[in-house]
Order: sequence, then C-alpha cells, then structure tokens
Amino acid sequence: MKSPAYAPLALPDDPKLAGNITHFARALRKAGVKLGPGRVIDAINAVQAVGFTERADFYWTLHACFVSKPEDSAIFAQLFRLYWRDPQYMEQMMSLLTPMVHGVQEDRTAEAAEKRAAQALLDGREPPAPEAPAREDEIEIDIDASHTASAEERLRQLDFEQMSTAEMAAATRMLADLRLPVPPILTRRRQALPGPLADWKQTMRRAARQGGEIGKLATARKRIRYPNLVVLCDISGSMSSYSRAVLHFVHAVANREGQGWAQVHAFTFGTRLTNITRHMRRRDVDAALAAAGAQAQDWEGGTRIGACLHDFNRDWARRVAGQGAVVLLITDGLDRDATHDLGREMERLQLTFSQVIWLNPLLRWDGFAPLARGIAQMLPHCTSFRAAHNVASLAGLAEAVTRPDDGGEKRRMLAALQGGSRT
Repeated sequence: MKSPAYAPLALPDDPKLAGNITHFARALRKAGVKLGPGRVIDAINAVQAVGFTERADFYWTLHACFVSKPEDSAIFAQLFRLYWRDPQYMEQMMSLLTPMVHGVQEDRTAEAAEKRAAQALLDGREPPAPEAPAREDEIEIDIDASHTASAEERLRQLDFEQMSTAEMAAATRMLADLRLPVPPILTRRRQALPGPLADWKQTMRRAARQGGEIGKLATARKRIRYPNLVVLCDISGSMSSYSRAVLHFVHAVANREGQGWAQVHAFTFGTRLTNITRHMRRRDVDAALAAAGAQAQDWEGGTRIGACLHDFNRDWARRVAGQGAVVLLITDGLDRDATHDLGREMERLQLTFSQVIWLNPLLRWDGFAPLARGIAQMLPHCTSFRAAHNVASLAGLAEAVTRPDDGGEKRRMLAALQGGSRT
C-alpha cells in the first residue's frame, strides 16, 4: 500500500518564522476566519518566495493567503497589528479585555474587530482584575448588586462594533428571536364573511332564489392585506459591523411566518446597488449571508448613497413598493458622491413609500449633530430617524412600524440642524 503523498514544504532559514505563521493562522481561525492547513503551507511558501524585508510585502502576502472574504479583512488587520507589529501587544490585549475602573484609568474604546482579535490571541487566558490604588482617606462603600443589569441586558446594550466573537454569536441568536409585526391594511374590497357591513348584492341574490323574500341579511367585512418591507442596507467600510448584524435581523424577519409582511425585499449598497432578496429567503442564515456577500462585490468599499438611491428609484421602487410599503434605510449618511442630488432622491423615496425609517448607528453618540452634508439632505425626507447600533435599538423598530407618527430623533435633529444653519 502506497504511503500518502504530501505537498513539499520548504521551511525558511529561520524555522521560528514558520511556527509564528502557524500560530498566527490558528489565532485567525479562533477569531472566525475560515482557513485550513493548506493555506498555512501556502503562506509559508509565499513568504519564502517574497522575502521578509518589507512590512507591506509581508502584510499583503499573508493577506492574500489567509483572507478570502471582505468581512475578514478587519480581523486580519487587527491581528496582524497586534501579533507582528506591536511589541506590547499582550499588554494591549489584556487592557482590552479587562474591565475599566472609572477614575483609575481612562477608558479606551476598542476599534472594529480589535476585541475579537485580542480574545483569539489570548487563547482563553483570563486578564487580571484591575486594582484601584489605595488612599488613606478612602471610605469603604457597600454596593448592592441585586439590581444590576443581567448579562443578557448588557449584551442588548453593547455596541455591535465592540463585540467579541462569542458576544456577536450570542447577539445574532437574540436577533433571530426578535419580531417585527406590522398591522394589516384595510382595503375597499369586501369579502362575504360575518361582519359589521351589510352585503346587499348577496342579500338580493338570495332573495331572488326564494321568490323575492328576504330571509336573512347577508353581511361582509373589508378585506385586509399586508404591506411589503424593503430594506436598503449600507455595506461600506464604516458600516460593515452594523450592516452584518442588521442583515441577520432582516433574515429572521424574512423567514418567520405570522409577522404580517407580504414580501421582504433586501438591497445592499456601497458603490453600487445589489439585490440580495433571493439570498435572504434561504433558511440557513450563514449560507444566506455568505451568498449575499459573494454577490455584493462592494462590501467594505466606498459610499455613493445618492447614486445608489437613484438606481433604486429608477429600477426597483415601483416594482417592490405596492401600497403601504415600508422602507428601512440603514446608513450613516456619510455620502462621498456629489454627482447626484441626495435630497431629491430621498424625496422620491418618501413619495413612493408610506414610511421611510432611517436607522443610523451614529446616533449612539450623545454629541451627534447632523452637520454632514449627506445627513442634512436626507433628514427632512424620512418619517422616522432612529439608532441601530445594538440589539435594543433594533428591538425598538416595532414601535416605529406600528406608530407612523413616531419620528424617533427626527424632530430633535431637525431643530439642531435649523439652529446650526442660523449660526
């Protein structure tokens, strides 16, 4: 029996480099990047061929071997910075996972995917608990923790961009359980069912068959129907963490029966508009998002909101609108395209649909003001302006859908916008 043939592996002069690349690949897998031993062998061979002289060459060599999906780029970048470039990476990772003591050290917000990278490199090691410096005049205070927020409530309030791998997995399970019910729409048409309306045509037909005698008054009720839900999700670089979580929520809404929506249409946009509706109908959420990411080639790219809304209004709006349709627009409003009138495209969107609910993750900041040109042009033409940075904000969408008069933060932001224009 022949022994199996393995691919030749020529190690570099320094065998420690091969071990470090292997450990780096293991950390990537723990952070959620899918790769196997074949890619590790390719990476070692590629580094040997390219050389280890320039940081940029080394970075892009490993990037080409390990990154196959756009959403993995941020994780790779953070792991590379922590593992290869920063000699104090262990201290930084410990500080990311250690709870801060207010008044002792300054809180630092982790960048996108940084906390996930830190957990992968720490490999399960627990960071030390912070200790506050003792003071002579310090007064001991007993704290009743019986009413502190539970772990689930903390996860509901945690920003999507700051979640670790385990926290994001738990958050997606919570998103899958969220509901977005919509009240039915009464139409002019009637149906012959017991109801409060008199059906004179049916009554006279019965009377004609009985010699003109009206024995029983036929009744009817108005028919009901349900509107469409249209989701326009920004997948540019500044929105990637939030758009991925929102698409998990959209998939749950599209595949759960009994919520009332007639159809759920989903589009992504960055530098171009992509219809991912058929992918959202898959039962498996991971397969659905993987197929949507493969079709949307502009993931984590630039932002051309005006051009993409123009394409949607021209090619898709009338096809997916229907009467009473609701639009969920998920974007930060930071448009970098001046070729289209963003305000006009938003106005066309508002005239076509019954509600335009704008979800903006920038509202998570207390000091947010609509100073950007794109936000100022879009704000007057939405019916509701709400945050979309955690599970709790997405859970509050049901109130905006069932109450069209609930404008969220729109009135306050318009007042701030008008006040800023006067000054």
